[in-house]
Amino acid sequence: MLCFCAISTVSFADPKEGEKAFVTEMKKAIPADRIISVDELHSRWEKAQGKIILVDVRTEAEFDCGHVLNSNNVDSGHAYTMPKLFPDANTEIYVYCRTQHRATYFTGMLYKYGYKNAYLVEGGIVGWAEKGYPLVNKYMGEVKVTKYENGLKEDYQHRDNK
Repeated sequence: MLCFCAISTVSFADPKEGEKAFVTEMKKAIPADRIISVDELHSRWEKAQGKIILVDVRTEAEFDCGHVLNSNNVDSGHAYTMPKLFPDANTEIYVYCRTQHRATYFTGMLYKYGYKNAYLVEGGIVGWAEKGYPLVNKYMGEVKVTKYENGLKEDYQHRDNK
């Protein structure tokens, strides 16, 4: 079965303007009541005792550094895999990334595919961590970020490039 989604055919001379217009289009595809804060996600997550469908669309390396317990990790460019993973269009799905840019694309695509209950989490994992909500990673278990700092610069003597 082939599935095509309608995407704007307007082209821009400046790719930055085109990207900005496209992310705006994706956000418009998401119903306003399906855009929620990290506080709302945390409340729903606690009530469901962690048994809700969370989709973290960050890279594997980002995910491994820390994510919400029981999150699924689907790369932001792989929205096309969702109908196979979650074939019911009424499945309640919460999508987040680092801030919300990639999640906006991803959630917008889910609506273009026909999903009805996909939620975009505003603020992403950064907002979650800044609120002091727990993260987990495979190396240390549960962790809490006491201070989020984008672009942290470390002063170390050696690090192998792998």
